[in-house]
Amino acid sequence: MTTTPDPPRTAAEERLRRWRMVLGGESADGTGHRLSGQDAAMDGALAALYGRKVPAAGRDGRTGDRGAGLGASAPSVARWLGDIRTYFPSSVVQVMQRDAIERLGLAGLLLEPEMLEAVEADVHLVGTLLSLHKAMPETTRETARAVVRKVVEDLERRLAARTRATLTGALDRSARVHRPRHRDIDWDRTIRANLKNYLPEHGTIVPERLIGHGRASRAVQKEVVLCVDQSGSMAASVVHASVFGAVLASMRSIRTRLVVFDTAVVDLTDQLDDPVDILFGTQLGGGTDINRALAYCQSRITRPADTVVVLISDLYEGGIRHEMLKRVAAMQASGVQFVTLLALSDEGAPAHDREHAAALAALGVPAFACTPDLFPEIMAAAIEKRPLPIPEAA
Repeated sequence: MTTTPDPPRTAAEERLRRWRMVLGGESADGTGHRLSGQDAAMDGALAALYGRKVPAAGRDGRTGDRGAGLGASAPSVARWLGDIRTYFPSSVVQVMQRDAIERLGLAGLLLEPEMLEAVEADVHLVGTLLSLHKAMPETTRETARAVVRKVVEDLERRLAARTRATLTGALDRSARVHRPRHRDIDWDRTIRANLKNYLPEHGTIVPERLIGHGRASRAVQKEVVLCVDQSGSMAASVVHASVFGAVLASMRSIRTRLVVFDTAVVDLTDQLDDPVDILFGTQLGGGTDINRALAYCQSRITRPADTVVVLISDLYEGGIRHEMLKRVAAMQASGVQFVTLLALSDEGAPAHDREHAAALAALGVPAFACTPDLFPEIMAAAIEKRPLPIPEAA
């Protein structure tokens, strides 16, 4: 859409313009300021989604009182998507896309390849596509995979290097020995640990305690089990967990297992080399049976003292509550480090079962939301068996 540039405005005119953009509505909407040029085009794009006076037509042709002007045709929605990408930054575009899908019921249009090529890809769009993928026609599936792959690769670029560096350091620290052979002594740390034993008359330190480097080993040092709730509300967490699962699986010193669940349990460990395959192996929506999922994970643990189990769930349990709690307590008693994340996303804590969260906290397993940027630190603390860096907001 081509628009003419707006003329310069006085401070008073700019205030009226901003109020008019905030208020929306018809004509000048009580401000006395009429929009023109790019302002009018931006206002039109917003009114198409958020206006309350234009009835929206559903995909069956009937109109409702949802107040939008996008209609039901893919071409009109595609033009609107192009407009909002022209006038708004990417972060705002993503919010408007989500609102369009939720407010106007446009998810069905994402089954058309032309629409998928027009949207701004983000984690939430991936969640929507995953919920729809079983209904997608063959002509749309490859386009959908390309959209999902773009988001996943962006996440990997942002998260992988820091995750590997943080966890490698944690593994090295946890592997240090205090009876090292001479060639394995970490002299810097040994000297710092023995400064109190300095003998000034001899100009030397008596090394009562030797600290050694963890010897490089190709053997598995730790085992990590990611147990991920795939109910619809956890979509963003499923996306991030698949990316982190692939990153962890690429580290030779960590053996990673990825388990997703609703009322059934699916082990996706053999797909960890490609997080896109993982995501298309999930089934978002449905009920929740945390106890069954934990029972499966528990049955696969062979080295409890070297295992970290990460449960990612909003804790709305449809299974047997007391059995779930008993299972968590049993794993802890055997030496497993157990972590509960209410979400693994940037959105913070979702609606969750507070009673179950409190019951887990009573067992010494606090439940809290975790951003993707904090996840490496959480895992490092769990590997080293030190207190978790729980965000203050939790």
